[in-house]
Amino acid sequence: MTTSEQPQEQIAVEQIELTATQTAAPAHSEALPAQPPSRDAAFWAPKVDRLSIDPARAAEGFNVAGRRVTGPQQGFGKLWQRNYATRLRPTVTPEQLISDWKANFAAFWPKGNRFGATLIAPGEVAPIAVNAGAGIKLATGVMVLYSDPESFTFMTPEGHMFAGWITFSGHVENETTMARIQILLRTSDPLFELTWPVMRRMEDRFWRQTMRNLAAHYGITRATVSEETVCVDRSRLWHNWRNVRHNSAIRTMLHLVSAPVRMFRGH
Repeated sequence: MTTSEQPQEQIAVEQIELTATQTAAPAHSEALPAQPPSRDAAFWAPKVDRLSIDPARAAEGFNVAGRRVTGPQQGFGKLWQRNYATRLRPTVTPEQLISDWKANFAAFWPKGNRFGATLIAPGEVAPIAVNAGAGIKLATGVMVLYSDPESFTFMTPEGHMFAGWITFSGHVENETTMARIQILLRTSDPLFELTWPVMRRMEDRFWRQTMRNLAAHYGITRATVSEETVCVDRSRLWHNWRNVRHNSAIRTMLHLVSAPVRMFRGH
């Protein structure tokens, strides 16, 4: 595993940042001059103001419904680039990899965690429950920002542990397909920033196991997962400290302790 806290050169994320900004723009924003549609327009999520949840998943998505999506500039902590990769068999094409990954996404997650969507398509909103220890499931979610035959990208909502993008992709390297997870993130608020050292180790275990489960799908046991973590920007965005009001850990605990009241009112 490689770790660096030295600021790096600018990451080539201009296209995803521009589209993410447009995606998160309020629907009532001032009209812009018509632009010719790009060739990959169908792969991007439509513009949204606030996220909505399918009624069938409303109980799981209480920390997602009504939230805005957030990129790194809406986060609080240092800016990190994190990469995980593993080598698959030469017979697995990038297109097959991504097709299988989308179809079995929840199954590849470590046990004890839930991904609440069966379809990975642009604009899809998925509630998720992450094992936070002590039997507690932290409730949050993601929105599918982008999805094409060789990659897909999630964007996080307000209150998530971090604000950023997670891209899952496949590409050929030395005649062998590589599976890759790339994350560009800032922790969402001061509380999550305080717990970042612990949360970072939990994230490492989570994505390593995900990659091993993915490799096992193709009969590869004891897959080697390479990791790289780079600090892109050491500064914290103090003007976003108020994000703590959406903190999913706090809201999950409040939701749990208020369950008896909700049950009583339901009778």
